[in-house]
Amino acid sequence: MSKEKSQYTPPKVWKWEKEDGSQFSKTNRPSSGPTHEEALPVGEHDLQLYSMATPNGQKVTIMLEELLAAGVKKADYDAWPVAIGDGDQFSTGFVGVNPNSKIPALMDHSQNPPIRLFESGSILQYLAEKFERFVPEDPIARTECNNWLFWQVGSAPYLGGGFGHFYAYAPYSMKYPIDRFTMETKRQLDVLDKHLSFNEYMAGDEYSIADMAIWPWYGNLVLGKLYDAAKFLQVEDYTHLMRWAKQVAERKAVQRGIIVNRFWGDDAQLKERHKASDIDKAMK
Repeated sequence: MSKEKSQYTPPKVWKWEKEDGSQFSKTNRPSSGPTHEEALPVGEHDLQLYSMATPNGQKVTIMLEELLAAGVKKADYDAWPVAIGDGDQFSTGFVGVNPNSKIPALMDHSQNPPIRLFESGSILQYLAEKFERFVPEDPIARTECNNWLFWQVGSAPYLGGGFGHFYAYAPYSMKYPIDRFTMETKRQLDVLDKHLSFNEYMAGDEYSIADMAIWPWYGNLVLGKLYDAAKFLQVEDYTHLMRWAKQVAERKAVQRGIIVNRFWGDDAQLKERHKASDIDKAMK
């Protein structure tokens, strides 16, 4: 690493460098709002999802597939792809659903006027309350479910925007941020491992939206499907977390949900979903 890159003095006034060499520099910007006019498509179902199969997107498609597997027919949905690398999240239509321009975003057309939903944790809570599924009835377990749901919301940015960015996406390797966020990521893995040493699922004995929120980030990570960092993080040390990650991964609804709005890589993928048979065909 050059001396210039290892030593940096911030200027008195920050200036945006549009192309910083990182993977998403072409779409990242310091302002909000749309960059182009484009309406969102609307399918036949009440629930219209606009997303991409990142961990945050997978949370919602897993939840929807779990609801369908549980016999909740009204949870059927259309899932439309949002290519964040191409800037689809900055269309007027998408910004109208989520002013923060992040996936996933959901519209519920069963209400008049339709209800917009953004932030994956909010969407999971809304769907759980709407269909009365995947949140424990016992008040202690219900509170524990919410505790871990919000733990994920607060913790995952250190994993994704911190560790993931500097380990996998930064234009060059930097020891300090990689060490800093590796330490925090391993601390979080240890938190989960200790909790799961005496709990089958995050809220106790019952599978819930807390598991659906945490698994796409931390389950994928320890199973070697996120940032190619399993060996680096020595994930085999977290035996209870690994047990849980494999257990959740075996659920059919999880296997179905993770491929929806996936349009890259070697694994099964389904760019958009409008009916159950779309996933059936993609998984063959």
